[in-house]
Amino acid sequence: MSIVGTSTHASPQSKTKRLTQIVTKNLYVQVLIAMALGIVLGHFYPDIASAMKPFGDGFVKLIKMTIGLIIFFTVVSGIAGMQSFGKLGRIGGTALLYFEIVSTFALLIGIVTANIIRPGSSFNVSPEQLDASQIKQYVTAAHDGGLADFFMNMIPKTLLGAFTGDSILQVVFVSIIMGLTLGKMGDKGKPIRDLVDACSHWIFGVINMIMKFAPIGAFGAMAFTVGKFGLGSLQSLLVLIFTFYLTSAIFVFGVLGVICYRHGFSIFYVLKHFRSELFLVLATSSSDAALPALMRKLEELGCKPGTVGLVMPAGYVFNSDGTNIYITMAVLFIAQAMHVDITIWHQMVILGVATLTTKGSAGVPGAGFVSLVATIALVPEIPLVGVTMLLGIDRIISEGRALVNVIGNVVATLVISRRENEMSTQELKLALTGQTAERQA
Repeated sequence: MSIVGTSTHASPQSKTKRLTQIVTKNLYVQVLIAMALGIVLGHFYPDIASAMKPFGDGFVKLIKMTIGLIIFFTVVSGIAGMQSFGKLGRIGGTALLYFEIVSTFALLIGIVTANIIRPGSSFNVSPEQLDASQIKQYVTAAHDGGLADFFMNMIPKTLLGAFTGDSILQVVFVSIIMGLTLGKMGDKGKPIRDLVDACSHWIFGVINMIMKFAPIGAFGAMAFTVGKFGLGSLQSLLVLIFTFYLTSAIFVFGVLGVICYRHGFSIFYVLKHFRSELFLVLATSSSDAALPALMRKLEELGCKPGTVGLVMPAGYVFNSDGTNIYITMAVLFIAQAMHVDITIWHQMVILGVATLTTKGSAGVPGAGFVSLVATIALVPEIPLVGVTMLLGIDRIISEGRALVNVIGNVVATLVISRRENEMSTQELKLALTGQTAERQA
């Protein structure tokens, strides 16, 4: 008996069709291809590639214009739906405690790695060789306001003013007040809650449309980075770049990996599940670019909207793990390069200062660099002008900073959601591996 049409080999047409479907339906594949094209263009045609910057900047601006509304609708809906306002205080307190502990670990890892590898020891730089005018704008930003101003700036001038500025914290502050008030209204507030829920679905629909332009943004940002800076001009600082990315990997797979394991899930599954958003962050060097999609995916995993709406935006302000690693490492790099003797006591002072200067810089252009300047400005033993050595590689480093910042905040949200029993360990594992979706299909 003959069997017709049972060949085990797929035809060239079916392979092409399958490949086309993979490219057209998977955002992370599109972003990867766009990044590769950007790197090629930047390497072979740097002048043309440098002109691609508006594509990356434009996409980030599209995302930023929706972040305020996304946080507002998510937080208001989540808090208004909470059965106990005590849970709100518990989640907020747990998040802040978690942020402080993990951020301190990040700062310590930066110090330890810089002491072991000593990336700046091969340099011999004196302050007279450097041009202080290059960092004038960062010095100004670093000295704008103190701790009291930071808390006062949480309060916007008007309710609408929170949505027209760059402060995520102002939006969260207004959203919490609105959510608490709406929750206390009971049945009278039901029409407003229904409207907020509908608006939440609407704004995520807008995000879905904007995300279709992510590959264009990734291409423009990556082409500009490679075309503008290249790799040849960075050879003298490659040790610091390598040390930073090595330390970041140790932090993600060591510290965050252990935290994930202790709460019943794997850091590898987290990275795989959020891969498209992480590639987007890497390409655009902006954690803001992925925030809306990250919040939506976290809710799909089982995290409650109130938890996501509180922890993720607050994490962008208080939990910058990648920035923390870079700050302490960069300070010691500058000290080593300028042959400044830094004792253990000095390093503890740097740790304490960095704990404060790395908070609240979200929304500030060049936030990581501003935090670095603010830290060194409070450590008089190290010449502030030494920061100019790092201007050329800040763009390369900022991609890693943003990436680690995002991973840290995703893990924080999942951990706090697990501690609140918003989903079981098994449910989270199934969701992260996509098995839930497969069973429902």
